[in-house]
Amino acid sequence: MIPSSFDYHAPATLAEAVALLGKYPEDAKVLSGGQSLLPLLKLRLGQAGHLIDIGKIPGLEYIKEEGGMLRIGGRTRESALERSEIVQKRYPILVDTAKVIADPIVRNLATVGGNLAHGDPGNDHPATMLALGAQVVAMGKSGERVIPIDKFFLGLFRTALQPDEILTEIRIPAPVEGSGGAYVKLERKVGDYATAASAAYVVIGTQGFVERAGIGLTNLGPTPIKATAAEKYLIGKKPETAALAEAARIAAQATEPSADRRGAVEYKREMARVLTGRALKKAVERAGGK
Repeated sequence: MIPSSFDYHAPATLAEAVALLGKYPEDAKVLSGGQSLLPLLKLRLGQAGHLIDIGKIPGLEYIKEEGGMLRIGGRTRESALERSEIVQKRYPILVDTAKVIADPIVRNLATVGGNLAHGDPGNDHPATMLALGAQVVAMGKSGERVIPIDKFFLGLFRTALQPDEILTEIRIPAPVEGSGGAYVKLERKVGDYATAASAAYVVIGTQGFVERAGIGLTNLGPTPIKATAAEKYLIGKKPETAALAEAARIAAQATEPSADRRGAVEYKREMARVLTGRALKKAVERAGGK
């Protein structure tokens, strides 16, 4: 439970942090809240020759609405997201997600950006961000770039971040009239990684038909899954029981679960169907549907 030796850096500015990543591109890791990275290093499932702690860099912790987007600083704590009045009132799916991450002690340290940048398909925020159509903002030596969330997760613990880039912000489109979302998670015990989980977001038009749908799945494949076929199926349909059930069935078909102590492949796929159905039902209710 002791990590390999590493050099510790605590840059005071974002520019300094980016420069350090550029100097040590092969073996540097960014330390944000450390709740995912440090256990990995302690178990020697990962290594870092240089640990770059961005905890002293100002201006990376905020939650605000601006330009038609909810903007979340990369170092915003999970507990801050959970308690935010803006989030509670307008983005309840984010509260659903934050409150089932580990436990309160961890949430006081863990960051939203770290949950995404770690690239773990078992983390909770990736599925929610996929459902919401979020964007990730990265800063590197070439400047700032915006990455659509559905282009961000490349493989197990692999993301689109370049070696010299730091995730600085998450942007989520502001809710519109008739929209609603929900995140539903199955875990063996409180605070555990998901056996399976589903995030759903819908926009229901004035005529009662689904105009937009987003579905993201947690811990059901080597990357977080965007259930594109299920989303497309829902467009133009009334959000009634049969349609939601069929969308959930289609979403489950997109999964690639592995058998482990949390369950067999067939069990996890069935839970994907059940949880997606529940998430869609709750999303429709929050959107003002029946």
